[in-house]
Amino acid sequence: MELSGLQIFKYLPAAKKTENTNCKKCGFPTCMAFALKLAKGGISPEACPFMPDELKKKINIAQKISQKTIEIQDLKIGGENVLFRHEKTFINPTALCVLLDCKDRNFEDKFKQISNFEINILNKTKKVDLIVLKNSDKTTIPSNKERTISLEDFEKLPVKIIEDKDFEKTAQELKFIREKAVKDKDENYSNPVCVHFSSGGNSIENFENLTAKASFYLCKYANMLLFEDFNEGMISSLMMLRENIFTDPQKPLKVEPKIYEFNGGDKNALIFLTTNFALTFFAVASELEKLNRPSYLIVTPADGMSVLTAWSAEKFTAKMVVKTLKDYDLASKVKTRKIIIPGLLAHMKKELDSEIKASGLDFEIVTGTIDACDIANFVKQF
Repeated sequence: MELSGLQIFKYLPAAKKTENTNCKKCGFPTCMAFALKLAKGGISPEACPFMPDELKKKINIAQKISQKTIEIQDLKIGGENVLFRHEKTFINPTALCVLLDCKDRNFEDKFKQISNFEINILNKTKKVDLIVLKNSDKTTIPSNKERTISLEDFEKLPVKIIEDKDFEKTAQELKFIREKAVKDKDENYSNPVCVHFSSGGNSIENFENLTAKASFYLCKYANMLLFEDFNEGMISSLMMLRENIFTDPQKPLKVEPKIYEFNGGDKNALIFLTTNFALTFFAVASELEKLNRPSYLIVTPADGMSVLTAWSAEKFTAKMVVKTLKDYDLASKVKTRKIIIPGLLAHMKKELDSEIKASGLDFEIVTGTIDACDIANFVKQF
């Protein structure tokens, strides 16, 4: 495990209140300042001439690579150095891969289905990460070879492959390997781990079972999942779960602040407004797409905060809204003069109307719905 600045400081002269406390020979004014810099990797341990051997050993262990990073074309797996994402965050998302037999009579159709499959998550296109080809040769490998590898080459990679035959055994082995790699820095367990699911048929029951097991392994602690059976619903579910697990919990999830257009926004389009909190944005965007009528969504900069949080933190203010309208020159883009704000900000209506009028703009604020799912009914009445 990595050492924090406080853990390092406990071994230094200032913490023990001994001779050479805050001697400055390391180039820092205090032992604490040195410890914090060392914890971030900004200085060598050798800079402190009074560092005890016990601490040197701990630092040497902590600086070892917990898990190797393996690159397959432009796909990276492994490189993890914590057991729990809140400690530092996970790094390389678990790869979702499919094994195809080139001698399968339906090979071309299956390959086309898998390679063309994609979904959109947080404005990013997600596809199957890797197609592993069994019994492949130059005549059977499709011309579209993006993210494909022969099974022979795949098995040569420094990746630990676990055949999933017993759920409990596989789960325990994944946990054991990650703990040995992260806690003990044991190089014998530093290779990324792939769980291989043998074919179980195309029944609904099989895919439900596969999705449940794969979800657990994705969380703890598979670096790659290799399926012999492909199901779009299963892969979509795992991609959504993976997006949550491999999102840095210490950073707000946000989208780019700008004006988004739906269904060919025109001068008579509806106008909605919200903050750049990703979850709010995609909930609203989904509803606006379903309206089948032109609309604009003004997304204001709010450090990825939800509307109420942004308001309480003064990241969403009347002056900021006016500035946004002027920066985007919305008045010249639309004839519409009504801007629909989230229902949670109803208390700001008078303040917003007053600030807009004082700025010389002629927009009117309309209080919308609290929940995105109510937008369609609101628009009918509106």
